Amino acid sequence: MATRVLVPRLGEGVDELTIVKWLKAEGDSVKELESLLEVETDKVVTEIPSPASGVVLKIAIPENTPARVGEVMAWIGQVGESLSSPGEPEARIPLHPSIESSPAIHPPSRASDSLPGVDLQQGYLSPIVRKIASEYNVVLSKVTGSGLNGRITKQDILNYLEQPAIKPSTLKLENLERGILLPVNSVRRQIAERMQQSKQISPHVLTVMEADMSRVLAHRNANKALFAADGINLTFTAYFMSAIAAALKANPLVNSSWTGQGIQLHAEINIGMATSLGAEGLIVPVLRHADELSLLGIARAVNDLASRARSKKLHPEEVRDGTFTLTNHGTGGSLFAMPIINQPQCGILGVGVMQKRPIVITDANGNDAIAIRPMIYLSFVFDHRILDGASADGFLMGVKEALENWAD
Repeated sequence: MATRVLVPRLGEGVDELTIVKWLKAEGDSVKELESLLEVETDKVVTEIPSPASGVVLKIAIPENTPARVGEVMAWIGQVGESLSSPGEPEARIPLHPSIESSPAIHPPSRASDSLPGVDLQQGYLSPIVRKIASEYNVVLSKVTGSGLNGRITKQDILNYLEQPAIKPSTLKLENLERGILLPVNSVRRQIAERMQQSKQISPHVLTVMEADMSRVLAHRNANKALFAADGINLTFTAYFMSAIAAALKANPLVNSSWTGQGIQLHAEINIGMATSLGAEGLIVPVLRHADELSLLGIARAVNDLASRARSKKLHPEEVRDGTFTLTNHGTGGSLFAMPIINQPQCGILGVGVMQKRPIVITDANGNDAIAIRPMIYLSFVFDHRILDGASADGFLMGVKEALENWAD
C-alpha cells in the first residue's frame, strides 16, 4: 500500500500552510527522510522529508497552494501500486480544504448551498486567487488552470494578467510603457498586511537618543578574536540585544502588550531581531530569555538565528512569541528611522549606522572639550496606549547607558 504524505502540524495553532516548492516530481525516486518539498508558514520556509522510500506516485497539492493540516499532499510507493489499501475504495485526491468536487456537480438550487472558495465552473479557488480575481475583475472562466483537475493557481491568474491583450483593460495602467505590475510573493504580502495592521492598531510615537559606542567598540576589538576561536562572530547586534534585555528588565512596562482587559506584562524577555532576506523581504527570529544569557550566549544565538533565517532553516516556533524587536537599519547607511511596531508588542528599537562625529564632552572638573567619538542614533518607537514620553525615555536611556558604560 502506498504511503500517504500528510500536511504536518508545524507548531501550535498552525492549521494551514502553503506548498512552496516540490523538490521531487511525480515518477521521481525518493529515499526516506530525503527532502520532498518546501512549505511556508509565518514567513518560515521548512523542508518536509519523505516518510518512506520509493517513487512519488502522485502529487495532490500543487505549488503556491494553501493546504490544511492532515490533508494528503502526495503518495509514495512502488510503480503501479494502488493509492488505496485493500478493502478501501480507490483513493481520491482531496481538494483543499477537504472539499469534494467532481465534473458532474450540479449547481445548487439556493445561494446558501454554495461552498466558500468554490466556483461551480472552476472548482476550488484559493483565497489569494479569489482576491486577485476580485481586485482586477478577472472573469475566471477565461483563465486556463494548470493545477490538479484544471484548478486555477495563483501563477495561472498572474500569467493571465500579464498577457498584452489583458493588461490595458484589467490593470488600468495609464502608461504601459512607463510602468509594470510586479507580482509579490507570500512573504512580501504578509509583511504588507501586518505593517498596515500595526499602524491601524497602535498610536506610534518616536523618540530618539544618541549613544557613544567607544566602550563597546573597544570591548569588541579586544574580544573579537577570542570569540572567533570558539567559532562565534561577535557582531554589534549581540551588544544591542544585551543592552535591550537589561533595559527591559529595568523597565518591565516596555516588555508588555495592550489587551482589552489591560496591559499584559510578559514574564519572559524574548527579543526579535529583524533579519533581511534580500529581495524576499525580512523575517524576525526570536531570541528567548535574552536576559538570562551572557554576551557569549547572545552572540552565539544571534549567529545561529541569522544564519538559519537566511538559509530558510528556521522552525515556525522560532519566529513567534517575541516581546520586543530590534531592527538594525544602520546596515544600509541609515542614520535613524521610524520602524513599525511588531504587534502585539509595545515597541521596537531601530539602530542607525555608527559614525565618528565631533561631540562635546565634559570632564570631572566640569571642563568642556570637543572629541571624536563613534556615535549611533537609537530610534525607539512605542505604543502610546501603554507608554508615555517619560517612561519611553527611561527605557531608551537604559539602553544608551548600557552601551556607553559597557564593561566586562
